Amino acid sequence: MPKVTIYSSDYCPYCHRAKALLQARGVTDYEEIVVDGQPELRARMAERAGRTSVPQIFIGDTHVGGCDDLHALDARGGLAPLLQAA
Repeated sequence: MPKVTIYSSDYCPYCHRAKALLQARGVTDYEEIVVDGQPELRARMAERAGRTSVPQIFIGDTHVGGCDDLHALDARGGLAPLLQAA
């Protein structure tokens, strides 16, 4: 399973929804980078994702996007193959 990275905020309901979906799809080990009060981490996220909102989710080197993007990818059947990629 490729490395999953999620940039998040402790108080973000969309972050919690995204993590719940990942867990429901069998992702138990992911890197979570909490950007609360960390302007340098938020700037790094924005540079990497091209967006400033949280969550921002990466599966391997693929930028999935935010919570709605993750759910849409799952609904299209694209999440499972991405998670299974070597």
